[in-house]
Amino acid sequence: MRQFFRTLLLVLVLISVALISALTSMQLAIHGREVTIPKLVGMAPFEAERAGAALGLQVVIERQFYSPDVAEGRIMTQVPPPGTKVRRGWSVRVAQSLGRQRIAIPDVTGGSERVAELNIQRRGLTLGSIARVNFPEAPLEQVMSQSPPANASGVAAPKISLLVSDGPEPPVYVMPNLTGQPFGSAMLALQDAGLKVGKVSVLPPPPAGDSQSVPSAPLVNAEPSAASMIVTQVPAPGQKIVMGSVVNFEVR
Repeated sequence: MRQFFRTLLLVLVLISVALISALTSMQLAIHGREVTIPKLVGMAPFEAERAGAALGLQVVIERQFYSPDVAEGRIMTQVPPPGTKVRRGWSVRVAQSLGRQRIAIPDVTGGSERVAELNIQRRGLTLGSIARVNFPEAPLEQVMSQSPPANASGVAAPKISLLVSDGPEPPVYVMPNLTGQPFGSAMLALQDAGLKVGKVSVLPPPPAGDSQSVPSAPLVNAEPSAASMIVTQVPAPGQKIVMGSVVNFEVR
């Protein structure tokens, strides 16, 4: 019995040693692939890419900004910062300097979104984000505001963002109850109200003598007639809709 426990203890010790050795090897392997990110600020892009490649890192130029302090073409900022330990294959995102602002910001308000976009691109600038808001007294697609404003100085990036009119807000209606009505008359009523008829599915007739409503699959390739009766509608009666909304039906 004593020999058995001695043997068991020896096996447990050997297993513990093996586990500790494996963990140590894994830690060495992981830390062996770690590198320290160098300082890339002030370098030209090709210099930064070469320095990163030597350490197994990827350098990605993510943005470009105007800067009165950093020479044109040089790297302004980097993420992660210098001294950070990362694994090989990591991407370092950098921003490149465009030098001092030399391009005047044009006034693109008052015209259409398309004209504003062409004007921005023609000056070597970039179209930024576009926000859309309903303006009661402005036509659709008219540029109402821009950022930065015209002739602005000290601009950070060569981008112009726009606020564009979506035109007057469409009137809101309450969806009427059309179930039980002929499809033909309902379709004419919707067209007069500025609504659209969407998908119309034809259901098979209910089983003879069955007074309860039985769910059934629509008939394939069946066409509704003007006399077809509306069974269900989407949107449901009472829901708020706007002009141009699509209404789907199941008819029988």
